[in-house]
Amino acid sequence: MTEAGVLAAEDAFFAALLAADRPALDRLLAEDFLLVDVLAGQAVTRAALLDLVGSGGLVFAQIQRPGGEVSVRHRPGLAVVVGRTRMTMRVPGAELTADSRYTHVYVLDGDRWRLLAAQGTQQAEPVEPSHP
Repeated sequence: MTEAGVLAAEDAFFAALLAADRPALDRLLAEDFLLVDVLAGQAVTRAALLDLVGSGGLVFAQIQRPGGEVSVRHRPGLAVVVGRTRMTMRVPGAELTADSRYTHVYVLDGDRWRLLAAQGTQQAEPVEPSHP
């Protein structure tokens, strides 16, 4: 599988977050997916993320990803993506924006890439948007 396949999965992940598309996230996330969230550093399981996004408890109002600031490294059956985002999220009673650098780990599951792990780290300098 090529870098294009990994980047297509990456695009699908961000699109699913923006659309609050629980079925798409369900297909994209590995069964043992784990997220370390960008705001508090908490570990968020696959089930918890699906529930939060699917219920509207966490809404991604905007996700900006600067072009040219993404890299993909491959190993057999594994890909690591490092990039930058500016995400505006809504939780009950608050809207938060975070500029971050992130690492996503994808695993090849049959003929498709699935997101196994994700971690975001807040950055002090704002991300310059280039495409949503």
